[in-house]
Amino acid sequence: MKLVLTLLLFASIGNCVLAQKESLKEDLKVGLVLSGGGAKGLAHIGVLKVIDEVGVKLDYIAGSSIGAVIGGLYASGYTGKQLDSIFHTVDFNNLIQDKLPRRAKTFYEKEDAEKYALTLPVVKGKIGLPKGISNGQNFYNFYSKLTTHVKDVQDFSKLPIPFFCTATNIETGKGIIFDKGYLPEVVVASGALPSVYSPVLYKNKLITDGGITDNYPVEEIRRRGVELVIGVDVQDTLMNREELNSLTDIMLQINNFRTINAMKKKKPLTDVFIRPDIKRFSVVSFDDGEEIIKEGVSAAKLHLDKLKEIAQKQPERKQVKQAVLPTKSIKIDKVVINKNVNYKKSYIEGKMKLRTPQIVELESLKRGLDNLYATKNFQNIRYHIFTDSLKNNTLNVNIRERKTKTYFRFGLHYDDLYKSAAIVNYTRKKLFFQNDVLSFDAILGRRPRYTLDYYIDKGYYWSVGLHHRFYRFGRSLDFDFVRNRRNLPDIPINFIDITYLDVTSQLYAETLLSQSLAFRLGVEHKFLKIETDDVGLSDNNVRGTVLEDIDYYSFFSELTYDSLDNKYFPSKGLFFKANFRAYPISSRSASSFDEFAVTRANLKYATSIGKHVSLVGELASGIRLGRSSDVNPLDFFLGGFGNKTINNQIPFFGREFLELTGDSFIKSAFILDYKLLGSHHLNATANYANIGEKIFNIDKWFRRVGFSGYAVGYGYDSVLGPMQLKYAFSTDPGVGGRIFISIGYWF
Repeated sequence: MKLVLTLLLFASIGNCVLAQKESLKEDLKVGLVLSGGGAKGLAHIGVLKVIDEVGVKLDYIAGSSIGAVIGGLYASGYTGKQLDSIFHTVDFNNLIQDKLPRRAKTFYEKEDAEKYALTLPVVKGKIGLPKGISNGQNFYNFYSKLTTHVKDVQDFSKLPIPFFCTATNIETGKGIIFDKGYLPEVVVASGALPSVYSPVLYKNKLITDGGITDNYPVEEIRRRGVELVIGVDVQDTLMNREELNSLTDIMLQINNFRTINAMKKKKPLTDVFIRPDIKRFSVVSFDDGEEIIKEGVSAAKLHLDKLKEIAQKQPERKQVKQAVLPTKSIKIDKVVINKNVNYKKSYIEGKMKLRTPQIVELESLKRGLDNLYATKNFQNIRYHIFTDSLKNNTLNVNIRERKTKTYFRFGLHYDDLYKSAAIVNYTRKKLFFQNDVLSFDAILGRRPRYTLDYYIDKGYYWSVGLHHRFYRFGRSLDFDFVRNRRNLPDIPINFIDITYLDVTSQLYAETLLSQSLAFRLGVEHKFLKIETDDVGLSDNNVRGTVLEDIDYYSFFSELTYDSLDNKYFPSKGLFFKANFRAYPISSRSASSFDEFAVTRANLKYATSIGKHVSLVGELASGIRLGRSSDVNPLDFFLGGFGNKTINNQIPFFGREFLELTGDSFIKSAFILDYKLLGSHHLNATANYANIGEKIFNIDKWFRRVGFSGYAVGYGYDSVLGPMQLKYAFSTDPGVGGRIFISIGYWF
């Protein structure tokens, strides 16, 4: 009897063990750990694509930095294939640098943004350094839009796949685990890569990249009951002495000591350890995203048998992951603005173009946020749409106003007219009013010059501006032009050097009819002085001849529409500008001065004709109206390329600066631009013009000989401004070719 009972007991124990093993097979809890590694973390997407194909069901996801970014999206419902599509369309330069589309900026903001390469804040009387390349505003907007469908999930264990991510308190150096909160906020904090993104202020804590304290949180995911861990490691390995070629390499190597040593303990806690072959890429190799994703696929397939085995242990849960449907629009019933001290709610809502209740396209909401951020009045803007118990959606906007009011800004430029120059700018905001700005440019170089601007921004009401400039440059002109102007002796030379001085002051009012359409009215005083250097030939001498020394007083009006996506390399959009200037008074005596007016219009249209090819067409025309037949310094001058033009100077390939002149002109141009990888461009230009005295008279129109010019070139849209090299030539008789070089923003 005892023997029978003993056998029954062992049989019962055996059945329990078998039942537990069978239960383990069916209820295997699988977790995924995604490490940080900057751009190299795009390999995570490739691994997730393989996981989806095999049918592994994940029960928990942990991530740090870029691992948090991708892991959070996957946990919210996206498939690996969807993530591949999303990240193939992302402009990472925009995300990293907080670049804003030109359409988001007012005309003053456009001009201001396209002049300086470096901006440094002045804090407590001292010039400071930026805390990062950007504040992560574009990154936040991007992530919020993608996760709107889980906007009401505050507990990350309630996401389609439970999730947490790591971050670091930069004040204490302690690690933080985020498993609750608003998903975009915590993910942006976890991904705040030092030197790239400024630290994030979240719940009164200054947070930075999670990789600093825990770049591979395998211990924490184990503590949450995960039985089997799949880990993807995209962290750096140590470099050898041949690879340590710079200070950056050395500092990176020192930082990697900690993470590499930590992995000695973390790797054994990982059941399936996936290590993509991405050593040749860096943390900012986002342009190589497609290759990095492919390496993730290849690395995961090396563990295909193990992954299939895991899927087989989940027989009742094995399924193809269903793609999430991203939210495109949402009804907003109410807007709540928080932490605004100096800016009224009406101002903020006006910039965002919000009226509630209304159904809002998320893309339109992003454009409104861009408009607000483009003012540079805010450090960052964080928003959250949540649904209350009555099913009403509230847009909760937390703004962080910029405390810094004073900045120094710098830039470099070279062109063939002004030569090399450096710009040093002093900017002071909120000098007298809440929305005013004072800006002074000192341009140092071979031809020093300066500009002063004061602007009171009233948005769609009438804004007021004051502009003053001092410009001076030297150039060779056709001597026939000079001789005819001042009845000089017939000296046998072709060209004469002149110095051109322009001092202009304007007071104007401007109103925005839309973000891209502005109308301006103003009055202007202009002092012009044009004189030659000494010229001496045999008995005929012209010494320091003053060709022009005159003050003009005028009133003007301008209508401008600008929707181009890029000032220097446009691929889409329209630009139109028409102005009229009347000159009723000058410093000349009434008997020697005739009133005149100048009107001018320019139309430019850009369109894409392929993925990398764009076509730009331009038409410009102008005429001086008045009885005087004398050559006027405010006539039109065609020629040259690569500098900021003033008065009625018009760039024209195939001719030197100021080479062609007349009281009326018409010009057309066509540009074919091919965008290479990144921001590199190859382009070809053809331009044609008619210019002279009263060319629009019917009898002269058909008899006038036109001018033509062509150029081929290379351009690079760099963070320091556009770098352009052009070879220009003309088929007109007696005209040769020449090279134009332009480096940096035009100022």
